[in-house]
Amino acid sequence: MVRHTPVTKGKAKRPAVKITVAVLLAVAIAGALWVPIYAHTLPKLGDFPFFYWYQLILVPVTAILCWISYLLLRTKPARQATHGAARDREGVRR
Repeated sequence: MVRHTPVTKGKAKRPAVKITVAVLLAVAIAGALWVPIYAHTLPKLGDFPFFYWYQLILVPVTAILCWISYLLLRTKPARQATHGAARDREGVRR
């Protein structure tokens, strides 16, 4: 009789995480490459036509989407900050 190992929760949701990351990054890339979305002069925001302020807003939005993607793909938890000076294994201060 063959025994199957149970699938852990972490491994089971990895494909869903990768698909989510792919969609987030595709939205960021498509927002910049699909020119008909922003190839307009109206509406204006002050003296700036739509093209300029769309591009200026797209930069931080893309950065946030990349940051979210990084957090989703990160496998190790962040190291906790150590208080005081860093020490190696022998206890010597660096």
